[in-house]
Amino acid sequence: MKQLFTFNVQNIELFGQYWQPQVVDKVVVLVHGLGEHSSRYERFVIPELNKHRIAVVAFDLFGHGRSKGKKGHVPSYELLMQAIDLMIKKAEILFPNKPIVLYGHSLGGNLVINYALRNQHNLKGVIASSPFLRLAFQPPKWKMILGKILLKIIPSLTMPSELDVSAISRDDKEVKRYVEDALVHDKVSPMFTFPVIDAGAWAIRNASTVQLPMLLLHGTGDRITDYKASVDFCNQTKQAQLVLLDDGFHELHNDICKNEFMESVLSWLKVLN
Repeated sequence: MKQLFTFNVQNIELFGQYWQPQVVDKVVVLVHGLGEHSSRYERFVIPELNKHRIAVVAFDLFGHGRSKGKKGHVPSYELLMQAIDLMIKKAEILFPNKPIVLYGHSLGGNLVINYALRNQHNLKGVIASSPFLRLAFQPPKWKMILGKILLKIIPSLTMPSELDVSAISRDDKEVKRYVEDALVHDKVSPMFTFPVIDAGAWAIRNASTVQLPMLLLHGTGDRITDYKASVDFCNQTKQAQLVLLDDGFHELHNDICKNEFMESVLSWLKVLN
């Protein structure tokens, strides 16, 4: 069963949805990546979770998918944390007394890790796929300097993200689906860039304070986010388990290794108490 809903964060209406199997043992609150939207997980990830009695609650980030707001912009990083907090509360209302796990991909991985580190919560665990803790490439120095200036004077100015779409998956059909998806965009503002980069570095520095089980999954062929940053994070805490998928591209759940990826996620969730 699928249901749609909306909710507001500082007068910005965000789009949410949830998928409920007949029997619910656990709940996943899902946070998507930059430029995409929550419905992209409806083809593979969500049905697989539902098959294993796991309900999924998801939403589209500010300026993404069917949520309101300027495309590719968020007023502050703190509002991203607030939106996740509201989604967790929604999951608690929908599925009382069920264990809740945060699951984030890429930018979403950055957000769920930081949420767990920075907030009081009753989460049972965190899953982060290809988390954006550090970029896998070094942007031109001039672009970083210009971006930081714009962050101070025009933080909402959006520019093309210049994402290499061929780097999302080794499956050409998945790349084609991404390119043809009308709800996918390539816009990003300084406010949606530099605070996220800073939060990724902060998360690595503070990984030793992790208080709950985490599962990080990353492909060694990821050209968008740096898998070595996930290694650095997990090396600092025994609470985090790392799964590296050889030559895996950025969207592991849409890559040719997606079944191996999903098996790792489901195995981890199965033993999570």
